[in-house]
Amino acid sequence: MTTAAGITVLTDGFHDIPPGRIATVVTHLEMTTRPSHAFVAQQRPGWSLRHETSLSPESYRALFRRIGEPWLWFSRLSLGDEQLTNHLADPASLIWVFESEGEDAGLVELSWREPGTCELVFFGVIPDLIGSGAGRFMMSHAILAAWARPQVTRVTVHTCTLDHPSALPFYMRAGFRPVRQQVEIAPDPRLAGTLTAAAAPHVPLIATAG
Repeated sequence: MTTAAGITVLTDGFHDIPPGRIATVVTHLEMTTRPSHAFVAQQRPGWSLRHETSLSPESYRALFRRIGEPWLWFSRLSLGDEQLTNHLADPASLIWVFESEGEDAGLVELSWREPGTCELVFFGVIPDLIGSGAGRFMMSHAILAAWARPQVTRVTVHTCTLDHPSALPFYMRAGFRPVRQQVEIAPDPRLAGTLTAAAAPHVPLIATAG
């Protein structure tokens, strides 16, 4: 491991992950040109997007868990009620809940905290709707909303190797292009009880050195 210009650079070869931690390759993507046409998606009967301005922490966590538990989403689950309530009320963020047949089944969260940039912070649907076209329907709305503010010159999103394998190509088809990759190491949320031990079975759970 070396450093260059203040950036840690991994050398070639294998690098041990400490027990109790998970490692993933994160791909950062961006869109720097306002699309000339929308990401085409067909709305189906029973589908809608609800702009949420007063979502309770309990409701948010329940939906976040249903969407993200298979992929080890945990960041929002570790926030206390007050911290999460403040986040949900942040005027720099907008949240939409995707409804399918009256059921909350998807999440779109945008943030304009960085000047000139809109970040697609969270985006996903419950496992039963993956591949149904719901993601295209949600993304078409997200792209239009992200560029709706005149000061925006860049829209960003990131995904990682813990996510569904279709996530990265989906974002690229929507018009995002990869610009950077990083390796992220974090405590395994299953060991802290934030998620169950059965979550994300495709990710090995290694609690102690073997």
